[in-house]
Amino acid sequence: MSTYLLVHGAWHSGQCWERVVPFLAAAGHRVVAPSLTGYGDKARLLGPEVGLDTHVDDIVGLITEEDLTDVVLVGHSYAGLVISSAANQIPERIAQLVYLDAMVPEDGENAVDVMPMTQALIDLAVRSGGGWRVPPLPEGPPPLGLFGVTDPSDVAWLRTMLSDQPVRCLQQPVHLDNPAVRTIPRTHIHCTAGVPEGVVRRPVPALQPNGTPAQVWELPTGHDCMVTMPGELAELLLKLG
Repeated sequence: MSTYLLVHGAWHSGQCWERVVPFLAAAGHRVVAPSLTGYGDKARLLGPEVGLDTHVDDIVGLITEEDLTDVVLVGHSYAGLVISSAANQIPERIAQLVYLDAMVPEDGENAVDVMPMTQALIDLAVRSGGGWRVPPLPEGPPPLGLFGVTDPSDVAWLRTMLSDQPVRCLQQPVHLDNPAVRTIPRTHIHCTAGVPEGVVRRPVPALQPNGTPAQVWELPTGHDCMVTMPGELAELLLKLG
């Protein structure tokens, strides 16, 4: 039995995994899908001091306090930064890193380094009244939708869990200076439909940091595949457990 730890991306909450969890649990695995500080049941904690380091502490703290081992650590979108730094601190507890349509950083990089268009979001927040809040991206026409979700009922459900993203989350650097983190197997899952203009995904190197061939899978859906293709996503994740 593996433990799947599912980490949501910017603006979302742990609730976004609601449709994926039953598939993984039915296969006999433990599944944990927390909300990061500032989101979901922790929305009251949202503030300008919340940053990437806060969210890394959330995940490291959860893993150590619950004494989780053999963890399949899944990071969606922005959470690619979170799982990278978390694994750097406790690599012995991580069995797999899964970058789900995610930012894939190198040591010392932040969100802007990985995806330069993020700077426009920061600039927008700085020009606003508070200066630290980045609102969720607006809904676009199909196939863009709201984070790739186009079904009206799904869009309405998704809206209930969205919160602003603190600027510090996009500015603080990732730490990947522990040699042991390079030994952890990685899997990349790319969502191939409705990619917004300006979003450029870094090519995945042919070899993983541990020297084995890269593992890249695709889902023919929008960014929030956990909402639009939960069964298909779970099927891929179960190959790793």
